[in-house]
Amino acid sequence: MNRSISNKEMTISYIMAITLIMVMVTSSLILKDREIILPEIAAMAIAMWAYREPGWIRQPSKIFLAPSITAILGFAVNQLTIGYLEKVILTLLLIMLFFRLFKSSLAPAIATGLLPLVMNANEWTFIISVIVFTLILMLGVLLFGLHRGLDQKVKTEYKYMLVFLVLNLLWIGLCWLFGYPRLAVIPPILVVVYETLQKPVYNEKMAFKQGLVLTISATVGTLLYFAIDSRILATLLDMILMIALLRLVGIRMPAVFAFPLLPFVFPEEIVSVLPLGTLAASIFLFGSVLAYKKFEMKQRGNVMQV
Repeated sequence: MNRSISNKEMTISYIMAITLIMVMVTSSLILKDREIILPEIAAMAIAMWAYREPGWIRQPSKIFLAPSITAILGFAVNQLTIGYLEKVILTLLLIMLFFRLFKSSLAPAIATGLLPLVMNANEWTFIISVIVFTLILMLGVLLFGLHRGLDQKVKTEYKYMLVFLVLNLLWIGLCWLFGYPRLAVIPPILVVVYETLQKPVYNEKMAFKQGLVLTISATVGTLLYFAIDSRILATLLDMILMIALLRLVGIRMPAVFAFPLLPFVFPEEIVSVLPLGTLAASIFLFGSVLAYKKFEMKQRGNVMQV
């Protein structure tokens, strides 16, 4: 956070963020359009309004622009008559190219770019929903000055984009090999993986905690999806339980707030295996990031000795 905030202010921030999430889910029900539900908006609302995550709010204009542009890219790719995994690979390449050319590294934009493929979005309400909700998020940051005092420059190690792509290609290959191509993309995990690669320090404890909370989040979201008919009630319970989970584990990870909404947009046949898919993806991807970071540290140590 860019400044300390009181418990009262934190509570109000959580209420505002959860209210926005509930408005999104309610709008989907009223309009009978699942493409209005954007799981990553839940993560962004908590991260930007409650956590005041510097990396996500330091450049307010990109809160609106980056996710909207990647959403349009993903939506356009989804209209192509090629296979699902080919769409995923092409979209990942376009997102990384966008990040490089426009010097943007807002990780949630990865999720909004891939979401059209996950939910097979074909209606323009998807794009409109992304634009409206990211605009609201940006205005909230500007209105309350949450970005004030933060350095506007973003330090991005572009080499990690290549590492990110390689890890995803390996994971996509495994999903294809084992016959679960739809599990090749679990957007909240990819957001965390991308951000983790950018961190200078990473260890086993953090990898374990990340995999643990994401798997629990996916499990809780899936169970409540099947157990409760009311999406509004299920969403509210999910958000409260996610807050409790993160406080119990002692970390802040906005991605867990996106997971409970995934069953609302994932193909029905994938929802039941989402917890196991999340566990497998977490083990492979965070394990790979950990191995890469250890290799990187070893290389740095060798250079220093020379």
